[in-house]
Amino acid sequence: MTTTESARDAPELSPPDYDVVVVGAGLGGIYAVNRFVKDGLTVFGVEAGGDVGGVWYHNRYPGARVDVEAYFYSYFDEELYREWQWQERYPTQPEILRYLNFAADRLDVRRHFHFDTWMTGAKWHPESNSYTVTTDTGLTVTTRFLVMTSGQLSKPRKPNFAGIDDFEGEWYQTSQWPEHDIDFSGKRVGVVGTGSSGVQTITAIAPLAGELVVFQRTANYTIPAVNGPIDSQRYGQIAEGVDATWGEMLAHPGGALTPLPTRAAFDYSDVERAQVLEERWAYGGHAMNAVFTDQGTNMASNDIVSEFVRSKIRQLVDDPATAETLSPVDYPIGSRRLCVCSGYYETFNRENVSLVDIKNDPIVRITPSGVQTESGHVDLDVLIFAIGFDAFTGALDNANVANERGSHPSDNWKRGPRTYLGLMTTEFPNLFIVTGPGSPSVLINFFAGNVQHIDFVADLIGYMNEHAYTRVEPDVRAQDAWTQHVADVSSRLLRLNVENYMVHVNRDDNTRVFMPFAGGLPAYIARCDEIVANGYEGFVFDETFAAALTGASLGAQADSVVVGS
Repeated sequence: MTTTESARDAPELSPPDYDVVVVGAGLGGIYAVNRFVKDGLTVFGVEAGGDVGGVWYHNRYPGARVDVEAYFYSYFDEELYREWQWQERYPTQPEILRYLNFAADRLDVRRHFHFDTWMTGAKWHPESNSYTVTTDTGLTVTTRFLVMTSGQLSKPRKPNFAGIDDFEGEWYQTSQWPEHDIDFSGKRVGVVGTGSSGVQTITAIAPLAGELVVFQRTANYTIPAVNGPIDSQRYGQIAEGVDATWGEMLAHPGGALTPLPTRAAFDYSDVERAQVLEERWAYGGHAMNAVFTDQGTNMASNDIVSEFVRSKIRQLVDDPATAETLSPVDYPIGSRRLCVCSGYYETFNRENVSLVDIKNDPIVRITPSGVQTESGHVDLDVLIFAIGFDAFTGALDNANVANERGSHPSDNWKRGPRTYLGLMTTEFPNLFIVTGPGSPSVLINFFAGNVQHIDFVADLIGYMNEHAYTRVEPDVRAQDAWTQHVADVSSRLLRLNVENYMVHVNRDDNTRVFMPFAGGLPAYIARCDEIVANGYEGFVFDETFAAALTGASLGAQADSVVVGS
């Protein structure tokens, strides 16, 4: 058969409608659309919410604020940084949402998004090297690349309590808070959950409610934010040297310039240890995670920090029994995400606030008028569930991405996620999972993580266009090696042995997988740079669709190219 004959018999393939579909209009999605459009790509954005904002659009609960300092919770674009002025060191949800709207306007990305639109599926077609993306509004498009900026903490967990549908009062979730105001005055309010959103909600609602009952299963270490007005002079100095500060952030393990430890716990004298602990407490926030270089790996070192925080709880809470219940004792500090909220422990000194320890007095069911525990009934008018998210796989599974065989990415992750750099997974070409498992992800400032990831993806797409490649996925050997590296880096962490959303547990043999890359942002970036310098080592490319569009023989096209295998 001649080349002309085979080309004539080949199926006619039309170019995809778009170069990129971006799913999610949070801080990652805003940056992604802007970067891809700047690169001359055609972009279609999908967002389930009514506007930009992502989790900051939906998480409108009372007291919601970020736990990263505003100086670093920003796009490090010189014009944006100079034009905007944060009001607080740790901004509230309304202020963050205003900022993201400001950025979306300045970057002119809204016109590329379809709001109030859920992506219902994406199917890969190998003959065209493209995805067909469907939505709940009836819009269907095809795209070369699918970029998931839907976040790792975006799909809420559903309250799984017997009788919840029988409750005759109002009930809400912190992760899907309504846009309208809620009047708590004089009402009996119950809050289930004491993670980050729980402690912020509790602290904010306590002065408003007639009675507030906190249902705590697991006591959490909560560190004061030490919040206050933004330091305008410091902000202005950063604005004058945006690029320099961005470089410093990328060189910081957490992607934000919080103080770092310099010595192990027992390299200090007792007096010196006490001093550095007080300094970290006075600084506030996640600095308490980094008092000593070995507190994440050495239990004796960690015990010093844990007991210091427990001593603060005993000082702040008047009732000794309540202080004891609020004090975490069964896991080391930092093995679950620290809660950051000023005034949380003092809230339990209020006469209208009570605490129910549901680890020892479990919730039996929700009743029409409140909550039934094993020991009794609590009458309530309002119930608030602060129970977190279906992390890492929730939003991805919800998007219903499928390869040509109908498999979904997490189908291959039954014993823990397997990715290359946390960005791609084998058998799913042209699919990018921004800040996914296997990347620094939830361990770092999301602005730094999203921007670094999206720049890597955009550069990779540019490389493919330069070389007429239309398909990319990780080589399984590179993926296996990176997955093992992620495991090796986390193997000494105390948090690996603690139940939390970052740890995947295989129940049959109790093996555990720490899902984020715990080696820090600089080490991650260094590996990414090395991969790029080696011609995108570990990625598999081919030219199938480019050849088909130019009329070349489908049977005579170049084989896949494996780089750096």
